[in-house]
Amino acid sequence: MKVISYEYAGNTKDVAYEAFTFSGGEEHIRFNPSDFAQSEKVQVIARVTNSSQVMRLLMAVDALKRLCMERISIELLIPYFPYARQDRVCVAGEALGAKVMASLINQLNLNKVTVWDAHSEVAPALLDRVENIAQVNLIEQFPQLRQQLSSGALTLISPDAGASKKTVKISEHFGGEPEVIQAQKVRDLKTGEILQTQVLGEVSGKDVLIADDICDGGRTFIELAKVLKAQGAKSIALYVTHGIFSQGLAVFAGLIDTIYTTNSCRDKADFIQHSDVQLEMIEL
Repeated sequence: MKVISYEYAGNTKDVAYEAFTFSGGEEHIRFNPSDFAQSEKVQVIARVTNSSQVMRLLMAVDALKRLCMERISIELLIPYFPYARQDRVCVAGEALGAKVMASLINQLNLNKVTVWDAHSEVAPALLDRVENIAQVNLIEQFPQLRQQLSSGALTLISPDAGASKKTVKISEHFGGEPEVIQAQKVRDLKTGEILQTQVLGEVSGKDVLIADDICDGGRTFIELAKVLKAQGAKSIALYVTHGIFSQGLAVFAGLIDTIYTTNSCRDKADFIQHSDVQLEMIEL
């Protein structure tokens, strides 16, 4: 978690703080009051990938509000919104995780909340005073990728029905130059295993870019890349806004040549690099 103070004189500074976890599991955080004497706004940047980090964020904002007594604006940048994938109740007895997380954030009564490429329209709809940075705006941060899409050198692959709307928006953003091809997967409803992946278009001899918002273990993209390669794709790249990559990068070797992502979840240095997979990352 990073805390930035914006001062009346126009200066900005990173604010140090004390944080630790008690033996009982409780999170503790403490700021130095003098660090905010000239502040007119404070921005909290939180990469939240586990429940302890959620609690630390809540404690930090409470400490800031008590310290500043509502006299300054407090904004939150939380690029990867936790529980965004739990945006519907599929089976009776489940929790609506996105709503639970949004309720916690809303209770902080922040002046602004910014997220990057929310998984669906549900999370932004549940959050107060939110700005959802669109996927296309993040893709623009990669010069080489931007040029290839603008020129139509890349064919966009939508990995499943859920990603199709965003993939079309990418093509529209770049003037309709990138061709869009839809893929679809067939799952075993009991186990969730991918039984079959189909590509509904011609990819032979083409440089293709699979685009989606989140990659966790990567199974969807691995199975899709196998089909694309078998059907003659010249090169295969992957763009995901939120790269969790819980199985590492080696699982993509021999299938996906380049991965574009952000450090919304982890830094580039956190990954064991693989010679066959080029990882390109933009940072907060």
